[in-house]
Amino acid sequence: MSNTTAPAPTRTASVMPVPVRVIEKIVLAALEEDNPRGDLTGNTLIPAHTTATAAVIAREPGICAGLDSFIAAMRLSDPALELVPALADGERFAAGETLVTVTGPARGLLAGERVGLNLLQRLSGIATATAAFVAETAGTNARIADTRKTTPGLRVLERYAVRCGGGHNHRDNLSEAVMAKDNHLALLGKGSELTNALRKARASLGHTVHFEVEIDSLDQLDAVLAAGVDTIMLDNFNLADLATGVRRIAGAALVEASGNVKLDTVAAIAATGVDVISSGALTHSVRALDLGLDIRMEAN
Repeated sequence: MSNTTAPAPTRTASVMPVPVRVIEKIVLAALEEDNPRGDLTGNTLIPAHTTATAAVIAREPGICAGLDSFIAAMRLSDPALELVPALADGERFAAGETLVTVTGPARGLLAGERVGLNLLQRLSGIATATAAFVAETAGTNARIADTRKTTPGLRVLERYAVRCGGGHNHRDNLSEAVMAKDNHLALLGKGSELTNALRKARASLGHTVHFEVEIDSLDQLDAVLAAGVDTIMLDNFNLADLATGVRRIAGAALVEASGNVKLDTVAAIAATGVDVISSGALTHSVRALDLGLDIRMEAN
């Protein structure tokens, strides 16, 4: 179940793609999980020479993400399968539209169907949910960002889907940036002791490393602000305190809001003047879109 054929490019030019080798590594693991010793049903029921054509049809409207993953699942199941995307990742589709067609050996098509659809449905669900959050904040300066609350092993694909929906990515991993959260601050003290600890930490970093600090109370703000960090996250603040925090920070750092961010609350949060709104809901509790694979046998 492996080949070196690269998926056809399907993303929009404005969205940073996931490297093919990364997609194939993830898809190969998923295929191994789903098809460790061959597809017993397909191999028993379907003659080896049977060919078929299938189309992925949207049962509901949404925004496409994950076509490269779907294509990889099919081609890694059988390199003879031919795939023709009908649109690009990041594009909207209506219910009833075709996203991609597949033609070739029926056994390979059936063997890759579930893995390909699982990825395409989940990633399109993330892109669609992200786009809804972005639409709610139109006209403000706030950007919508994801968090590290991703499915283990799928972070790179899920964050790509966020970008397809018009959102932005937070730090990708623990090695990428400094982000001091409540449990870190609990070990660093309060007041001037906290300020000095943060200043010392910042002085030890390279000039390109971003430094963010999360606070859960306005009482912590002055000590963190005095340390000269890059971003201050106001976690689980009410709207009045968010607005107060934005005024007090006054451009000295980026202001991020997080906690209780939902589709029906995000517009009011954005209106407080924050720069970034991060939401784990974009990836950890999103609903997969309803996409189906309709198949028919080709005349032989």
